[in-house]
Amino acid sequence: MKFFRVPGYISMFFRHRVWRVANDNKTVYLTFDDGPVPEATPWILELLKEKGMKATFFCVGDNVRKHPEIFKQILSEGHAVGNHTMRHEKGIVTEESSYLDSVDEASKYIESSLFRPPYGRMTGKQSRVLRKKFRIIMWTWLSYDYDQNVPTQRIIHKAEKEIRSGDIVVFHDNMKSFDRLKEILPEVLNDLEKKGLNAQPIS
Repeated sequence: MKFFRVPGYISMFFRHRVWRVANDNKTVYLTFDDGPVPEATPWILELLKEKGMKATFFCVGDNVRKHPEIFKQILSEGHAVGNHTMRHEKGIVTEESSYLDSVDEASKYIESSLFRPPYGRMTGKQSRVLRKKFRIIMWTWLSYDYDQNVPTQRIIHKAEKEIRSGDIVVFHDNMKSFDRLKEILPEVLNDLEKKGLNAQPIS
């Protein structure tokens, strides 16, 4: 079974991580993982600009190194950025010092106090070290834009039904997800507008 909304017991178990953001009941927090990439990120930025919405981009350091001009565009257009490691390592299968070195290396390219672990997974030791320097940002609602087994119309329906104020919502700006994202994201943003919700970066 696919849980779009993270079950409450999971966020209770990992209390030192940020799962949602209290606000004025009119704001959601869109996030995009894995970029920047020239094929997807500029398209996302243009759509967000059209809708007057802001987001948080959790960037892979090596992608920022390769595409610094797109990274600068993200910042210049008023979005927030976060560290997503240097090469998208999965913490639970990466030796602790290598993982932490990857985060440090990414910090040379990404100036941010926000961190999101790739795949949402890391060890307790990695987490304890990183939360001394970062706010570890997780999510309330996962789009499954990367999963070909989840129909796009199901994702759109679930988003319309479930996303509400305070939610941190995950999409991806990578090539694996982009064709599906082009179907999903405009519909989700239109629905947020209908609900009177705005999207702001995580601060």
